This record gives sequence, C-alpha cells and structure tokens, in this order.
Amino acid sequence: MAGNSFGTLYRLTSFGESHGNGVGGIIDGALPGMMLDLDFIQHELNRRRPCQSKITTPRNENDEVEFISGIFEGKTTGTPLAFVVRNNDRQSNDYNDLKDVFRPSHADYTYMMKYGIRDHRGGGRASARETIARVVAGAVAKQMLIQTGITVQAYTSAIGAVVLQKQRSELNLQAVENSIVRCPDSETSEKMIQYIEKIKAENDSVGGIVSCVIKNVPVGLGEPVFDRLNALLAHAMMSISAAKGFEYGGGFGSAQMKGSQHNDEFYFDNGTVRTRTNHSGGIQGGISNSEDIYFNVAFKPVATIAQSQRTVNQQGETVEIKAKGRHDPCAVPRAVPIVEAMAAMVIADAMLLNGNYFRV
Repeated sequence: MAGNSFGTLYRLTSFGESHGNGVGGIIDGALPGMMLDLDFIQHELNRRRPCQSKITTPRNENDEVEFISGIFEGKTTGTPLAFVVRNNDRQSNDYNDLKDVFRPSHADYTYMMKYGIRDHRGGGRASARETIARVVAGAVAKQMLIQTGITVQAYTSAIGAVVLQKQRSELNLQAVENSIVRCPDSETSEKMIQYIEKIKAENDSVGGIVSCVIKNVPVGLGEPVFDRLNALLAHAMMSISAAKGFEYGGGFGSAQMKGSQHNDEFYFDNGTVRTRTNHSGGIQGGISNSEDIYFNVAFKPVATIAQSQRTVNQQGETVEIKAKGRHDPCAVPRAVPIVEAMAAMVIADAMLLNGNYFRV
C-alpha cells in the first residue's frame, strides 16, 4: 500500500488499523538534542481520544503513547522516532454482520476493488483511528515550532447550520479547550452541543468546519508552482479522513469580491512590510508573507449511523443494514487537534526546507 508517508525533511510514516493491535508511526526530521515533552504529547492525544465527553464515541481508549526509538536520556537523538499506541477497547464482534457488506459512504467497496481484501472491523486502515500517528508527529513538530514563536491553534467554527458568527480578532482562542465542542465562544458552543445531542438522539450524524490560525510564521516558507505553501496545507488537510473541503484566506468568498476589495495593500511598520488586510491568508505566490495564515476545513457527517440503510453486499444482493458499534455523532470536536497536527507538520517541514534553523 502506497501513500503512508507525509512530508519531505520532517516526515511521518504511519501504520495500524482500528481493531488491530495498535497504531503507530516513525518520524524522521525531529531535531537532535531536543528535550521531548512526553506529557505534552500525551495531552495532545487526550484531545483526540474517544470517550472524552458526552458528545463523542464511548469507545474507551486511553491512547497512551510509547516511544521505542530515537530518545536517549529524555532527548531526541536525531535518529527516527518510532512510537506505538495500543488498541485496548476493541469490540470487533460488532462488525461481524458487515463482513460482506459495503457500507454507504465508507471505504469498504473501494478497498475491496483496489486490494482484493479488506479489514471490515471498524474500517481497518481507513478508520480515523489512523490519525493518532498524525497527532503524535504534530505534537513533536509543535515543540520544534514553539522555539521560534510559531503557534498553531484550531477551533470549531461550525456544526451543521450552527455557525460561529464572530471574527477571528474577536475570539479568545485560549478558551477553545473550555468547550467540549472546542468552540471558543460560550454561547455558540452551547448551541452546537445541543444540536449534536439532538442529532445523536435521532441516531444520525452531522458535520462541520474546523478553522485554524498559524501565527508568527516568517517570510519565505513554501516553494513556487507545485509546492506552494497553500497547496501543501491543502494536501495535509484533505488527507484527513472525512475532510471534504479546504479554503484559506478569503477562500471561496474571494470569488464574489472585486480586485479593489480583495487586494492587500502593503505598508511599512517599523521597517517591516505589513498588509493592511489579509485576504491572502498570509500566503502570496505560494510563499508566506509573515501575516497570520488562516484556513477552514469542512468535515462531512460521520458515515456510520444507527439507522436502517439500503446497500449491496459482495454477492451483488441488495440488503438493509443498521450499523452497530460505537461512533461519534459528530467528528469535528476531535478533528481540531488533528488539523493542528497536520498544520504543524507542514510548517516544520517548510522551515527545514527553507534552511531556517531551529534552536535546540
């Protein structure tokens, strides 16, 4: 199977399935001599883990990470960082009835047609449980970036039709973790939670949008043409399971603007070139311009729902199914740390490619 690695100099290769023994990865490019904060890495995993609130799946995994190479006396050695997170709370029998069935909007059919075999237990490799490896690699990347003052902060900006109306400048992003839905505005957060609970009671699911802001990025990250920084971010975000859309800066709203409205005027601020507006989202010509990078990622509703649905099995027969198992009514709150992780990996990789040297 190709496509299991991401990045160039800062690179993650992941492995594992939803109901296998575990999920893990190998990270290349972590700075040597860095004191690795394992508590921070575990904290990031806890933000992604299941069974963290009343609006997430009850699958009860501790998701404790174990590093098995690349660390000596608490510091990174510059050799590959290998790690694993064990799967402990598996209920694989919930999927016995689906062994020969192609579930609507899942990867069952495409995996079977491509590989001739599939792991039907929880989606196997196609499960969002694969994102554990991304969060670990993202947490290491964040520890590299924080040395330079670069921060990555994501939050929930929409759940279904419940949309956060405030501008980014009005938000206290430090309040994101105060909400189980990870929306920094308390009033909107409560509406989102109530909506998810309503959807859950209907045995249905709902999607939403995760927004992300990257601050203090230096000028010059990203390569023109094919490896534009915005293209790398789009690749990263669209590789997350259930992601259906990506926009940065003015995004699709730019299509409704005139050039005179959209253009970001330059000015000098104490010898530094700045822009009066930031419709470009911190990236011009595919290269960072030092303004905030901001973008949105749209996530579809979770495909597994406890309602009767018609589909076909491998024998070509029409069948009716009602999924069992434990699933999120909305994956968006748990996607927030995943979006941050992928963004951190992109920026760390771009810093290394640009010759920006981190302090150790």
